[in-house]
Amino acid sequence: MQIAYRARDITEAHIVAGLLEAHGIETYVGGHYLQGAMGEIGAAGFSNVHVADEDLSRARQLVSEYESSRPATVVSGSDEDRPDFYARWFLLVLAVVGLVLLQLY
Repeated sequence: MQIAYRARDITEAHIVAGLLEAHGIETYVGGHYLQGAMGEIGAAGFSNVHVADEDLSRARQLVSEYESSRPATVVSGSDEDRPDFYARWFLLVLAVVGLVLLQLY
């Protein structure tokens, strides 16, 4: 098996896998357990869609059609639109609370 698509997240990997399976290409989605290692923080880049060697060229053709049909991503200048914005604040607050608790005990 070879990687036909490197997804941003597990949801996108399953969308592409469903597309390929709808066209008769058997798929395997890898990276489920790597996603869970990051908890609720949206980990990216760990999910891949694998296909059999003989289906690779057809799968990549379908994937390129899928990518060309996706709408363009809206880019905003605000930091609050970034996915890791809230995770950073959470970690900062957690560190401050930890320091306060260390000082009390």
